[in-house]
Amino acid sequence: MPVAEPGRPIGGSFEASLGHRFSRRDLLELALTHPSFGATHNERLEFLGDALLNLGVAAELYTRYPDLREGQLSRLRANLVRQETLAIVARKLGIGARLRLGSGEASAGGRDRDSILADAVEALIAAIQLDAGTEAALAAVSRWFGPLLDAQDPAVSHKDPKTELQEFLQARRQQLPRYEVLAMPDPAGGDCRIECHVEGLDTPVGGTGRNRRLAEQQAARLALERLQQSRGSTL
Repeated sequence: MPVAEPGRPIGGSFEASLGHRFSRRDLLELALTHPSFGATHNERLEFLGDALLNLGVAAELYTRYPDLREGQLSRLRANLVRQETLAIVARKLGIGARLRLGSGEASAGGRDRDSILADAVEALIAAIQLDAGTEAALAAVSRWFGPLLDAQDPAVSHKDPKTELQEFLQARRQQLPRYEVLAMPDPAGGDCRIECHVEGLDTPVGGTGRNRRLAEQQAARLALERLQQSRGSTL
């Protein structure tokens, strides 16, 4: 078995940053436990937290933007619940330092890996729901994502990166991108790794994520940024 690295102790200051004091400390500990740590980890909590996160963000957007159509609301929500955004929230909450990781994952930089941080945010939302109910979990979503919700601009398209890259290439009559899977997610917590091959770039662009869709989106976003920088153009 791998030697476990527990990270910093979970104390009152961390719970204060979350805005929730747990009655069941085991739920908080479980939410911060990565699969690399051992057989008992936070994956099941992620499943529940993902649903609660989508509900909380959808409810906030529905209330904030009464004039937006379903498609616009869906794009705003997708932008807010993507892996990179969750990682931003995790870093503001100081989650990385409290993660329970196996020594190998910890030494490989797992405490600052977007996919691991995003998973922990979802797991914490679920842990709050199991500890204090759905209302408390949705209140946490509103607190944690409030600044990001305030910064949303409904006038921006918020299309997913793969769609943006495809439209960019089609507008220039270039071949569509090709995505190559280098590694699928590992049950022990390893990410999916993708390469995006794009006409106009000398080398393929890599992307990682907890599943293939997220890895492809990251690769597409980075490829689009490179194309725009090299051509001095914007969408």
